[in-house]
Amino acid sequence: MSKKLMDIDCPMGTTTTSLINGKTSGVIDLNSIKYQWAYNLWELMLSNTWFPKEVDLTGDINQYKELIPSKKFMYDRVLAQLIFMDGLQTNNTVDNVNPWITAPEINMVLVRQAFEEALHSQSYAVMVDSISINSNEIYEMWRKDKNLFNKNKFILDIYEEYAKKCENEDIAKLYMVIANQCLEGIYFYSGFLAIYALARAGEMVGSAQMIRFIQRDEITHLQLFANTFNSIVKEYPILLTKEVKDNIYEMFKEAAEMEIQWGKYIISGGILGLNDKLIEDFVHWLVNERLKAIGFEPLYKDIGKENPIPWFGPFSKLRDIKTNFFEGNNAAYSKGSLDLNDF
Repeated sequence: MSKKLMDIDCPMGTTTTSLINGKTSGVIDLNSIKYQWAYNLWELMLSNTWFPKEVDLTGDINQYKELIPSKKFMYDRVLAQLIFMDGLQTNNTVDNVNPWITAPEINMVLVRQAFEEALHSQSYAVMVDSISINSNEIYEMWRKDKNLFNKNKFILDIYEEYAKKCENEDIAKLYMVIANQCLEGIYFYSGFLAIYALARAGEMVGSAQMIRFIQRDEITHLQLFANTFNSIVKEYPILLTKEVKDNIYEMFKEAAEMEIQWGKYIISGGILGLNDKLIEDFVHWLVNERLKAIGFEPLYKDIGKENPIPWFGPFSKLRDIKTNFFEGNNAAYSKGSLDLNDF
């Protein structure tokens, strides 16, 4: 069942007795918290605060008009898909995840995430308004482009399936967390890669700067769900049966197949040094990294530990910070620290 907003009968002490199914007063007492990693993540998210209008898109306006059709095709569909996903995640975070989390410090982080997802929607609005020739076309593309519609519907159906079960089934909560891992850590990345490839060629550099800020936020969201999963499993190890583990592997496999299909579609067979094989290897590498973050063995044994697109990591970093985007460790902030093993 969903938690009470406030519970006068809750014992004094830490703010919660458990991440799920816990007893909590509802008071956010940051001097007495159970999940230190959540507060550290909160501090990091605050340090990351930025605003879309800080990004200069003036150069992109003329460059967009000069893009060859295949690049414009790719750019438009990336933007349309990101618009859908961040809008979906703004609502999903507060409506389908937050209600069954019984740790106020994690509730606080989830609300911050929802703010950031909404901020990303504003970012895309700024990009569309500044750059696109036909704004309505971009916003309606998720309905009209068959490949985009199918990808979005696939993600939406998974969310809706587990949202119905989360109120009464703890295993469904595990699956919902994994669904969020897939969205934050896999479904954004062909789009990120495409925009960075354009900027690497000297095109749409302002857009890439916006995406860098967005990706930096998404990495904290990814870490939030990895730590949430690991914390639940630590408290309820009985949930992680062989069947559940097999289902989680299948969820990641399906996510990989969907993202590979999408990535191949937007690059139209090959563009800016990207090709179908690179897309496939990149997504498989991402899946292995996401699995590692929750203590699982790699799904794709033939993929090495290094990113098959070596320029992606360095290129995606903002020049004024030092962040390991895939480990979640940040060395540029004095407030808080984030340890993958700190559950």
